[in-house]
Amino acid sequence: MKKAKALLSAASLAFLLVTTNGCNKDYLEIGPLGTTGEATLANKAGVNGLLTGAYSLLDGWGVPNTTYYFVGVSNWIFGGVTSDDAHTGTQASALPPMESVESYNYDPSLAPFNNKWVVLYAGVQRANDVLRVLAKVNDPSLSADEAKQLKAEATFLRAVYHFEAAKMWENIPYLDENVSYSNGNFNVPNTTSAWPKIEADFKFAADNLTATKTEVGRANSWAAKAFLAKVYMFQDKYAEAKPVLEDIIANGVTAAGQKYALVNYADNFNPSKKNGPESVFAVQMSISENFQNGNYGDALNFPMGGPATCCGAYQPSFSLVNSYKTDPNTGLPLIDTFNDSNVKNDQNIESSTPFTPHEGTLDARLDWTVGRRGIPYLDWGNHPGKAWIRVQSVAGPYSPIKTVYYQAQAATTSAFSRWTSNNYTMIRFADVLLWAAEVEVEIGSLAKAQEYVNRVRARAANPAGWVKKYINPANPLQGFTNEPAANYKVGLYTNEFTAKGKDFAREAVRFERKLELAMEGHRFFDLRRWDNGTGYMANVLNAYVKHETSIPGYDFTYMKGATFKKGKTELYPIPQAQIDLSVVNGTPTLKQNPGY
Repeated sequence: MKKAKALLSAASLAFLLVTTNGCNKDYLEIGPLGTTGEATLANKAGVNGLLTGAYSLLDGWGVPNTTYYFVGVSNWIFGGVTSDDAHTGTQASALPPMESVESYNYDPSLAPFNNKWVVLYAGVQRANDVLRVLAKVNDPSLSADEAKQLKAEATFLRAVYHFEAAKMWENIPYLDENVSYSNGNFNVPNTTSAWPKIEADFKFAADNLTATKTEVGRANSWAAKAFLAKVYMFQDKYAEAKPVLEDIIANGVTAAGQKYALVNYADNFNPSKKNGPESVFAVQMSISENFQNGNYGDALNFPMGGPATCCGAYQPSFSLVNSYKTDPNTGLPLIDTFNDSNVKNDQNIESSTPFTPHEGTLDARLDWTVGRRGIPYLDWGNHPGKAWIRVQSVAGPYSPIKTVYYQAQAATTSAFSRWTSNNYTMIRFADVLLWAAEVEVEIGSLAKAQEYVNRVRARAANPAGWVKKYINPANPLQGFTNEPAANYKVGLYTNEFTAKGKDFAREAVRFERKLELAMEGHRFFDLRRWDNGTGYMANVLNAYVKHETSIPGYDFTYMKGATFKKGKTELYPIPQAQIDLSVVNGTPTLKQNPGY
């Protein structure tokens, strides 16, 4: 979106004029968009600048008094750390109040929840500002087709921000362009479901956006359809999702016009190969103009050694790594028994002590997802284990990879060590295929569900995409051999889905999402949408806590005594600050989620 970023000067003006925070009166009072602002911005350049400002908050960064790692678009805290994907890492009390968040002791007064709310509703208001000003534009240089695209993109962004809020809290206020402080209607209740209006926004965007764009970071019609399908999946509307997903799989293209396809797995996380055929919609990151345009929300998610040398957060869990074990004969995942034993690791083993990595069969996606002792860590060298972990006794033995840049590309893809041009892909094509598999399990063909899963697994089974050993481990920049770095074995399902039935097929699809999308911030929200009051989420996460807290030599400080509470902690608490701001005549307009 280089052209869009050239409009940042206009967007900066827009920010000063229109920064708002949903129902937060204090933020709505900061520079309300008045007559002077409208006169200045109600033209082609002005409204395009406003739209750029609306896009710019997708990365989570740009609203005053919010903490970057609480609000990052990757949801590494709210979607990853609070799931079974990862530990916060670092060291005890290094990231307050993460003890309470990670251990499911949610408190409505905690800053992370209010920070996230502030950013998302600021994004909603920026999108609404585009719609408000666009309706008043009388500029002959703005064609009807251009105005139509501006409206559709702003509507799409409004839906994205609302959807991200609904993932967090479910019971949220929906704000359209008629809601503003100047109109006196900013106290909007959250007692009516926002889902129908989010659906309507995505439908409007899908119907009106063009299929391709001159700037790859802008939303196209297929991205809107994919988000619409995701909204359906969060409501278990499988019949509605099915035709949309089939259309995307058969006909969908990127904003640049490339047919959606699965690329080399590692390319999805390589800054030099972003916006490829698997990218359905990605938040654009850049370090060329301003380091804060980089992936600031993930700035803590590097090992303490090697690249960046900070900060040791977002450490993959033992349970996640165990999930990548495969059956030595079939290469299929061990869905029911993966946590019966731990993959061999170097917990409490000094980096100077000889160590042989796990020799059993593994899914090849593991080593593009997790850094582990003795295995090539991109082009930074074999991961040395404990020497790269901030406090191994608390963080565990593993490091994140998907947020990390390559050593050979450091000059062009990173700045200040920890800000990178690594996009965050909100939806990729593998995600779409696995939603389609879920739909087929629930209302369609188990054989078709297996076919979709196998499309994803076939990529993982291809040796061309596996991590390979270095030509010279002492100088990893010399490149790689053709020898796999570990004992990878990935098989395809044959007739298991139909032979073992719907319950097995459902769990197989869910497990495949865990393997494919690990450390991408989706896991907590997947578990929640699969729960439906059954206790499924509580069962999974309490089993995870039990396993992680019973590992010899590992002190999972934050999780001692932690219990995921069925019927409560599936949803995050509405921030108390927002409830307090919504009081009218002594009564809060916003209602707290159950159990808080």
